[in-house]
Parts: sequence; C-alpha cells; structure tokens
Amino acid sequence: MIDWYPVARKFLFHLEPEQAHDLALRQLGRLHDLGLLRHLVPAQVADPCEVMGLSFPNRVGLAAGLDKDAAHIDALGSLGFGFLEVGTVTPQAQPGNPRPRMFRLVRERALINRLGFNNDGLDRFLAQVQKRRWRGVLGLNIGKNATTPIESAAGDYLRGLDAVHAWADYVAVNISSPNTRNLRLLQQEQALDALLHALRARCDQLDRGRGRRVPLLVKIAPDFEDDGVVVVARALLRHRIDGVIATNTTVSRAQVQGAMHAAEAGGLSGAPLLEASNRVISSLRQALGPGFPIIGVGGVLSADDAAAKMRAGANLVQIYTGLIYSGPRLVRDAALRIRDATPTVH
Repeated sequence: MIDWYPVARKFLFHLEPEQAHDLALRQLGRLHDLGLLRHLVPAQVADPCEVMGLSFPNRVGLAAGLDKDAAHIDALGSLGFGFLEVGTVTPQAQPGNPRPRMFRLVRERALINRLGFNNDGLDRFLAQVQKRRWRGVLGLNIGKNATTPIESAAGDYLRGLDAVHAWADYVAVNISSPNTRNLRLLQQEQALDALLHALRARCDQLDRGRGRRVPLLVKIAPDFEDDGVVVVARALLRHRIDGVIATNTTVSRAQVQGAMHAAEAGGLSGAPLLEASNRVISSLRQALGPGFPIIGVGGVLSADDAAAKMRAGANLVQIYTGLIYSGPRLVRDAALRIRDATPTVH
C-alpha cells in the first residue's frame, strides 16, 4: 500500500497547527463516511491481549487530546488502533486558552500546546460517544473546568465520572495537564490521596449499581523525580486504582533549547519526551510490581519507540504526536513491532 501521508503532511504543515488539526479530522471523517478510508490505511494488526480485564485486538492506542469531543471515533477507529481514548472532557463547555496555542517544532519532531481542555462539555461529548458505530475499547478521559478552584476539583471529577461511567470501557483521570492552572497540584500526596479516595469510592458504587467493573486510571506527568514517582505509585496501590497512564506532556525544555517556539508556554510532546516518559514508566514498574497495568505514552514516533515503551515496562502504548508526524502507518508498524518482539517479563 502506497504511503500517501507524506504528501498530506506537506500540505497540512503549511497551515497553522490547530487549523491543520481540525481540517485533518474533518477530512478523515469524510473519507470514512464515503467508505474510502479503509482503502487508504493498512489493516488492523491482530495481537490480542487482555489488560485490566479488557480484551484489546492489539496494544497500540490513540492518546487523549486528539479527539477532545469524541466527534471522530468511527474514523479514528478505522486507522488500526487497538483502542481509543477521547477527551479530556470537563463538566461544562469551555473555550480553552487564547490562540495561538499550538506550535510545531518540526526539526525536533515535537509539538508544544497550551490548549487548556478546550471542549464542548459533557452533554455534547456523551451524545457523540452514544452515536458511535465503532465498538472497540474506548477510554473516556475526564478533567476539571478551568474556573473550578483547585480545592473543589474533586467535584468536577466526580461529575465527570458519574456521567461517563455507563459508556466507558475505562475512565482516565487527567490530573497532569500543564495547561490548567494549578492542576498538577493534585499529584501531590495529600491532594492525590483525597481525590483518589473519593473517585475509588464513587467508581465502586457505580460498578455495583451497573453490574460491571469499569477500570479507573490516572494520567500523570513526566516531570517527577524518582521519589515523586514512588509517592504516586503508593497512592495508586493504596486506593486500588486499576492502571496508570504515563505520561502527559512535559514543561521541561531541556531537549529543545534554542529551537523555534521552544520558549512558548505549554506542554511539550513528541520525540524529545521519549526519554523522560520511559524513565517514569520504568520507575513506576519497579514501584508497582509486575502485575499493575501501565499505558505508556510520550515520544512514540517510530516502531522502535513503541518497542522501547514496552521494554520500559508498559503493557499498552498510546500515540498522539507521532500520528501527526508519521501518519497512520505508524499505528501498524508499532503494533507489528510489539507483536513480533520477544515478550518482556516485567
């Protein structure tokens, strides 16, 4: 199959990044609706596995943030992913931060974004989730509104959990975006304990009421020292959290000093994030033991990068910025490399 994406990327990279993002998703949707998309992307790689009690057709998923409003599930599900994660959604719709708020660092194969959880709110989000036809594993990622004081954040997360629980294969709790003021304070030990206690209790209650267990995961930042990772790991175990997503974007610019746009505020993703993300994954695996589910994300721009995530200790891998730079073929290449690699015992 001819790889058409380099031509499309050349056109898209002439557009402002957020404009290109929106156009690419709209065009994917049109191609899917016309029945053409399946002829343009490789077939899904079969590498079935079970993680968190869920059955995945392969280990490569889409990270949250690409489809914040769950408006393109069917089209994205046709790209060969083993699972999708959509959101982050907040209880109320919000515009996010002022534009421009997304920047390409092309030479470094990276992005900086300060989108700020721009989304259409829970009602619109759930309407899109409910009308999807794609029936693969779907994670729903929840956050807090920018106007909600950090001391009241638990209320937003509980409202999000209440709303999405019935429709999610798993729920991801985003406490690590650098683009909502003070959000990362929720990763500190006392605040994390209080939030996870409340979410675990509510999720257990919802599980009992609906007669199904929905795994509850937490998405963390890459900007921890090793002792900070241990604090988070102990909290995850203490509150019986079902998995961890490692990691979100980084506020560090150590890997991109001197690059165009490197001084822009926001979270850095892409190739420069790989090492820091893998270090956190490795530390988590050591602290959590062999059985705890870890979804590795950050810096996957090649099949080798995906394999490195698995060697660091991940059970599953997610892609976001790599899809923008490398295109849909990366999904298949990464899934094949993981499948064909010698299994690593963690």
